[in-house]
Amino acid sequence: MHPSTATQFQLRYRSFFDSDSGFSFPCDARGHVDMDGLSERARNNYLYARAMVGKQLDVPAIEPASLH
Repeated sequence: MHPSTATQFQLRYRSFFDSDSGFSFPCDARGHVDMDGLSERARNNYLYARAMVGKQLDVPAIEPASLH
């Protein structure tokens, strides 16, 4: 995955219980996350988010990356 492509999109996991809560991770246009490019904490959060889909988190959506 090319770094500039990855930063254009984010994979967003929204919480079922708190609309202001969830997780987001840089991804490509197809939703692929470069796990090797994540910090250890981000990688752990990503794996947690994937495991919580359907339990605490909604199915992830591919969104344009925030500009901040």
